[in-house]
Amino acid sequence: MERKLIFLFSTFLLSTSVFAETNYVVKPVSSGSDAVQTIQVKKETTTPANVSPTVPQVISFEKCTKKYELPVEDLYYLTLASINANKFTIDEIQSKTGYILFTAANRQFLASVNRVDPKSAILKIVPADNNYYFPIGILTNIYKYVDINTTTKIEELNN
Repeated sequence: MERKLIFLFSTFLLSTSVFAETNYVVKPVSSGSDAVQTIQVKKETTTPANVSPTVPQVISFEKCTKKYELPVEDLYYLTLASINANKFTIDEIQSKTGYILFTAANRQFLASVNRVDPKSAILKIVPADNNYYFPIGILTNIYKYVDINTTTKIEELNN
């Protein structure tokens, strides 16, 4: 029974393409047998660094969230400015709740800005359809713009 489970588990791991191969030596639990079996198992790997930020890839949820040492209002305005500067289409703005719905790479994303404490806030950018297969450049461009402009003073424009 144990050998069948190990075989099925290793067969499942070998059939997926997101894993890197590793060899393991398996010894039986019973002390009467000296048989040794080597099985090949694949471990999950990270996305290579040489993948272009414009190529769609599976993005982890952790990469969709970033904390900033900024007041929530400043982070909201910087996020809005970042989406605009990256030439993404802003579809809907809900300033009271801190939501921005925008379109990038023919997909809709939801940016939400939430207060952590009076001096810090968190920015979360997730795909509206909950499909985390998209270009990482969408996130990195927005985060980079906010990072560069954190010291910029937010001023009200007079018309």
